[in-house]
Amino acid sequence: MPRPNVREKTSQMAIPVDEVIAAYGAAWLEADADRRLALLETCWSDAGHYLDPGADVQGRQGLADHIGQFHARMPGARIELTSGASTHHGRAHFCCRMVTPEGAVAAEGVDFGRLAQDGRLDEIVGFFGAPPSR
Repeated sequence: MPRPNVREKTSQMAIPVDEVIAAYGAAWLEADADRRLALLETCWSDAGHYLDPGADVQGRQGLADHIGQFHARMPGARIELTSGASTHHGRAHFCCRMVTPEGAVAAEGVDFGRLAQDGRLDEIVGFFGAPPSR
């Protein structure tokens, strides 16, 4: 069965996709573990899966811990969303970047996501940098 368009109401808890992506981005900026987890509760499914070249994380708490580890490894660095989300058929993609404490862009990337029935993110697969040349 195809996933519904997330702009339509998919359940009693459906959240507009722009709010979901904004909360996800805010969670990456949040250094406080409790506030970060509260943000993820609004935008990340219980069993969501996060995958990028350096991480393979299951569950909301796993993602909260992974973001906390990022803050611990790179104090003052941040992950920022640099675009809105393009969506269709329960999928989304948007752009982001990592910024150093000095304000330099260290890496740019694109995240591809799948949305759960309630509108929260159920999976993110992230890629860093531009695709390789042919």
